[in-house]
Amino acid sequence: MTETTAGTADTPPRMISVDDHVVEPPDVWTSRLPAKWQDVCPRTVEVDGRIVWRFGDKEKPLAELGGRLFDHASGKRDLVDFPERYEDLRPGCYRPVERVQDLDAAGILASLCFPSFPRFCGQEFTEIADRGLGLACVRAYNDWMIEEWCGAVPGRLIPLVILPLWDATLATAEVERCAALGARAVTFSENPAAMGLPSIHDRGRYWDAVFAACAEARMPVCTHIGSSSRLPYTCDDAPPLVVATLPSFLAASCLADWLYSGLFVRYPALRLCLSEGGVGWIPALIERADYVFERYAPRLKTGTGFGLTGMGSVDAGQFNAGSIDVRPSDLFRDHVFGCFIDDRHGARSIEEVGVDNVMVECDYPHGDSSWPNSGRLVVEQLAHLAPDDLEKVLVGNARRVFGLGGDGG
Repeated sequence: MTETTAGTADTPPRMISVDDHVVEPPDVWTSRLPAKWQDVCPRTVEVDGRIVWRFGDKEKPLAELGGRLFDHASGKRDLVDFPERYEDLRPGCYRPVERVQDLDAAGILASLCFPSFPRFCGQEFTEIADRGLGLACVRAYNDWMIEEWCGAVPGRLIPLVILPLWDATLATAEVERCAALGARAVTFSENPAAMGLPSIHDRGRYWDAVFAACAEARMPVCTHIGSSSRLPYTCDDAPPLVVATLPSFLAASCLADWLYSGLFVRYPALRLCLSEGGVGWIPALIERADYVFERYAPRLKTGTGFGLTGMGSVDAGQFNAGSIDVRPSDLFRDHVFGCFIDDRHGARSIEEVGVDNVMVECDYPHGDSSWPNSGRLVVEQLAHLAPDDLEKVLVGNARRVFGLGGDGG
């Protein structure tokens, strides 16, 4: 363990955060799209003294983008739940140089930022009818992310791009285009079927070319909780605290899908990051997946099939090739990475999850964020790890997964 990574009495421990968020500045799209789309592209307007994002006939208050104001001087978080203007936000929410200053205060070497206005996997642009405008908005965002947000502070902000999910051919081309420009990762829906798109089990292999391009470019696929545009409601009248308690269930469902999709078998270089999903639940799900695999996969391979109580029969024809050929725990070890902000149970179970399969997050500037105490928090929770294993979780795994060098980029 180096002193830079472990920290000293005067400096915070060092980490790479693989899940933060950017509040897009007002001119991301207006500065990049042609005149014909200036009146319909995403743009900010002032309504009764408040800044509102307008896109087509929809309006989104600035507060919905999730930015929060922090009291940096005192080291305490002073959450402004409903920021009305950009002046209400900490400048690091939307300015890269100021973001890096805040990263330094928390001991963060580099940061991967998800979108805010487009939502976690860019689904805002998938939902509009004008596909030409949607594609232009996706490309404009990605160019801004690579050239301006990350380009302004080389090596400190990791380029994460969105895709035109409504067209797999366009999405594949965008992976290839952005990889050539220096992108390091792709954000993707935890459950595209919930958005009315083909699932990752699609028998026609709708997504295969996209994931083949990701594997070829060594760009991991990041599935942030909530990127299906669905929240884990238990019932219509459940209070919001129920939803806030259950996000790991979304990540668990996503992981189960991927383990039995066959994608990792078809594309051995493909990697999946379960962004903001926590890690404490992972050992139980992997144990169950192996249990199911041992009992049912052999019968499916012989064409016997089996019945699930209350769910009807299952046969091998329901599975994509390769999806029942490799033990889930082996697939997880070789392809999947859990990510956590503050997960004491997960930290205690980290050897069971696998120290090579865990990365850490800050979630700046959301309500769950550990900023400005991120580095110290995760080191406290992982104090039982050997120095080399601690370094893997704090920085080494992220450098390996995202192809980073030096102190971050």
